[in-house]
Amino acid sequence: MATELPVRIVQNPSRHFTRVQDLVVQGPDVIVGFDLCGEDRIRARLYGRGVPALKGTEHKADLAAKPGEVRAAAARLARLWQELFVGFRPGTGDGRPAPGRPELPYAVLTDLSGEPEDELHAAVEELACAGSDLLHHTLLGGTGRQVELFREFLVHTLADDGLRIRFDSDLFIPWPMLSLLPSDVEDQRDEDRRDGLPGLFDRFLGYRHQIEQTGGSYPWLGHRPEPPHLPVVSLNHDTGIDRRAATRAAEVASLLARGTTFVERTTRRELVAALSDPDLSDQLMYFWCHGSFLPNGAEAPYLAVRLSDSSTIDAQLVRERRRSFGDGTPFQPFVLLNACHAGVPEGDVDRAFLGRALIEHGARGVLGPQIAMPQPFAAEYALAFLPRYLGGGETAGEIVHALARRFADEFRNPLGFAYALHCGMDARLERAHISAAGQDQEVAV
Repeated sequence: MATELPVRIVQNPSRHFTRVQDLVVQGPDVIVGFDLCGEDRIRARLYGRGVPALKGTEHKADLAAKPGEVRAAAARLARLWQELFVGFRPGTGDGRPAPGRPELPYAVLTDLSGEPEDELHAAVEELACAGSDLLHHTLLGGTGRQVELFREFLVHTLADDGLRIRFDSDLFIPWPMLSLLPSDVEDQRDEDRRDGLPGLFDRFLGYRHQIEQTGGSYPWLGHRPEPPHLPVVSLNHDTGIDRRAATRAAEVASLLARGTTFVERTTRRELVAALSDPDLSDQLMYFWCHGSFLPNGAEAPYLAVRLSDSSTIDAQLVRERRRSFGDGTPFQPFVLLNACHAGVPEGDVDRAFLGRALIEHGARGVLGPQIAMPQPFAAEYALAFLPRYLGGGETAGEIVHALARRFADEFRNPLGFAYALHCGMDARLERAHISAAGQDQEVAV
């Protein structure tokens, strides 16, 4: 005879699996891994539904490239963007400044459609050439059969269009600034994009795909807090930037405060107090400030930012203030780190160090420039990104990709390719009215 046994539940191991966690749960189309094996070997991996299958397993190769060579080439690429594009000075041919034009037109103008075609084409062509050389000859160079096959499959995949690609890499490389060779995309282009600037822009990975880099740091997969009716948004900024430069920073601040629970922080003390609060619940953190790379003894230099009081804010500060809280806090923001003039360092500096610390302690993703971004463009980028993200209808990856194309197509400006996502491709601002129909819907188990 069946007997109903008494049951006493003492734990709830399925707690995090009884709710739909995200509005969109979708893996990347392509995952490309670059793992450091020891100090002098790079193992590359390629897999995903957007990649031709290889006997049911991933594509894999031990590359001929050395990590130091790749880091140096990546630093050189960032330096070329700084020198040849941001720092471009038009002249008359005899060394004198061009009359009637800004000294640094590509640094002070966002819309470059009125600039001379030949000058702009020459500058972008050099950037595309350097980006394709890093990809094809530095990173994927070599003559071994294994390396050649991997290069063939990866380039064939990247020559597609509109993929969602995750670069899970121990090496930090500014992936959206890398580019394909003309022959790689020749068969993919529309006839009207084959020549001139459209054809050059089409070669950049940031134009072709949604891209994120992970590098071993991932957002928490645990419970998402119930989103508020008004998004919680913070502006962490150096007020001196607004006084020293003619930017649209005031418009950005006004935009962030519209229809949100808005918090403004201008000093290190204010940010430390916020990071020390276990109930910190920013959904969007916007940093508008200066940054610089600091020496780190025998280790690689790392990025630190400064607010109005000029005191450094670095990854270690984030770890010191957040490490004791675990994964039970509501701190799960998307971070736009619009740190201006971070400098262009050499060698193996760690540009993702601060972003990784934020992600390790709850951030859903970090977006920031990979070069010393001119302040006028940084402000315009923020004014274009923030309304779309605050609207909640698009993911960060969709917005970043759309803006890269928009600035290139409408304004002939490639600086949108210099913004990169560290995680966060699927991050989306959640509101109570959205979550009521999606995220917080109870699921029968």
